[in-house]
Amino acid sequence: MADLEVGVTPYWELTFDADGDVDARQRDRLLREVVDRGVKDLIVFAHGWNNDHAMATRLYSHFFEPVPALAPNARLGYVGVLWPSMRFADEPIPALARSVVPVSVGPALDKGTRGALLTAFPGRATLIDQIARMLDQQPDGESLLEEYGRLVRLLVELRPEAPGAAFAADTLPDSGTPPGPPPGPSDDPRMFLGDTARTCREFARALAEDAGAASAGEGAQAAPRLARAWDGAHELLRQATYFAMKRRAGSVGERGLGRMVGRLAQTAPGVRVHLVGHSFGGRLVSFALRGLPKGVRTVKSVTLIQAAFSHYAFAAKLPQDARRSGVLRGQQDRIDGPLVCCHSRFDSALGTVYPLASRTADDDRAATDIALPRLLGPRWGALGHDGVQAVSGTKAFTLADALRTTLPASGCVNIDASAVVRRGGAPAGAHSDICHPELARVVLAAGRIR
Repeated sequence: MADLEVGVTPYWELTFDADGDVDARQRDRLLREVVDRGVKDLIVFAHGWNNDHAMATRLYSHFFEPVPALAPNARLGYVGVLWPSMRFADEPIPALARSVVPVSVGPALDKGTRGALLTAFPGRATLIDQIARMLDQQPDGESLLEEYGRLVRLLVELRPEAPGAAFAADTLPDSGTPPGPPPGPSDDPRMFLGDTARTCREFARALAEDAGAASAGEGAQAAPRLARAWDGAHELLRQATYFAMKRRAGSVGERGLGRMVGRLAQTAPGVRVHLVGHSFGGRLVSFALRGLPKGVRTVKSVTLIQAAFSHYAFAAKLPQDARRSGVLRGQQDRIDGPLVCCHSRFDSALGTVYPLASRTADDDRAATDIALPRLLGPRWGALGHDGVQAVSGTKAFTLADALRTTLPASGCVNIDASAVVRRGGAPAGAHSDICHPELARVVLAAGRIR
C-alpha cells in the first residue's frame, strides 16, 4: 500500500523549519521503521521551488513512480524532505500541469504568489501588501522604484545573529573550508543596495531577450518592445526570494538534513543513503554533506537535478580568482560514491536569469551598457545549466551515454540531460521538467542500486 499519498512504499517525510530543526515525530518514526521495514537503500529527495505539502508530495510521487520497476530486487525506502521554500505561481511544473494553473508573466503580483510569500515570510504581511500595491500601480519616478527596492530588501533580510544568515555565499576566501557556516555577515546581494531602476531594466532586457529567443525557436516573430523598469520589478522580487531560499537551503541542509543523516547512521549503519535534490533542493542536499558528523560514510551517492547554485561551489580554486574557493570545496569526498550533476541548456531560470542575478548581486560598479547574460561568460553559471566546473577529474556524459555505461564510483560527474529536460515556458523554461524515467535511472545508477 502506498504511504502518505505517494505511490511508493515505504515512504517517510522529514519536515524542517527555516532554521533546520526537524519534526521530532517524523524523525523518530523514520529511525524506528527504516530497520523494521528491511530497507537497504534509502533515497532522500529535497524539492526546490515548492511551497506546500501537496505540491511536494505530487512531485515526489511522479519522480519515484518508475523506480520500483527499474530496481525490482532492491530493498528500497523513500524520504521526501519538506522545507519552507516557495514557488512563484507563474512557474508551472510540466509534470504537474493539471494541478498547477499557469499565470501570465507580468509586473503585477498574482494571488497565488502573494499567498506563497505570506507562507514563506510569516509576519511580513504588511510589507507584502506594500510590494503588491506598488507592482500593481507602477508609480512614476525613480525615487519610488528605490522605495520598492527597499521594501523588497526588508522582506528577505535576516538578523545577523539568525541561524540562516551565514549560508548565502557560494565562495570563500581560500583559507581552507571552515568547520561551520561561512564566517561573517550574510552576503546581502548588491542588487538591493545599488540603483534599483537600473537593476530592474537589466532584468527586463534579459527576460525580453529570452522570450524573443524562445519565440524565434518556435517559428514565431517576436515584436520588439522597449524594456521598462517596472517590467523587471517583478523579477527583482523573484530574485530576492530566490536569494532567501538559497540561504535557507544551505541552513536546512547543514543544520538539519546533515545531522539527521548522522543520526540515521548511528541507528541503522547498514542503510545506504542516496541524496537527491532539485533546484535549491540540490543546494540543500549538498550542504548536508558539510553537516555530516565526522566519520559518517553512509551517503553512497548525491544526484543534483537542475541545481540552482554556483557551478564553482565544489572548486578548490576559482578560475577567475585563485584566492577564493567554492563554499563546498572538497565536500564531494564525504560521499562514498559519486556526485552526479544533471544539467540542461533549456533551463532558462539557470541559463539566463540566474547568471544575470548573480552578476548583479556581486557587482555594483556603474556601467552605461550592461552585458546581457549570454555575454557574461562562465563566471556566473549555475550547476543546473552547465554542470560542475573547475573540479579536477570531473567526468562528462550525455544522458544516453550515462545510461549505457557504468558511472564512475567516486568524484564529480556531469550529465547533460537536455534530451529530456526541455519543456517549459517563460520565465523558468525547463527548470522543473524533471519527472522522467531517465532521471530516475540516473539516481539508481549513481547509487549502484539494482
